[in-house]
Amino acid sequence: MTTVTDTATQAPFAEPNPYATPAAETRGFSISSLVLGLVSIIASYTFIVPAIGLVLGVMALKREPAARTMAIWGIVLNSVMLAGAVLATLGFLVFGLAMLPFAFI
Repeated sequence: MTTVTDTATQAPFAEPNPYATPAAETRGFSISSLVLGLVSIIASYTFIVPAIGLVLGVMALKREPAARTMAIWGIVLNSVMLAGAVLATLGFLVFGLAMLPFAFI
């Protein structure tokens, strides 16, 4: 003989099962970091896209151990592009300041 139990009334009072299999790991942060790293190659000399990708990559290293390779590649790509943007901006500023005395000739 089988009995039917109502799971809706038991759910709020049920204890979590410590032996249950963990939920499927998501790889959203690492995929987002890698995609933003690739996009920052095309949309170079921006600060926002590589900075967001860098933050997502660091968060992915801590939260998603299964997707470590994608997170590392995202961090590397975003770091290189962010450093390139910073160096290009500094170069443009130095060149602009060097040419400033000749602006009024």
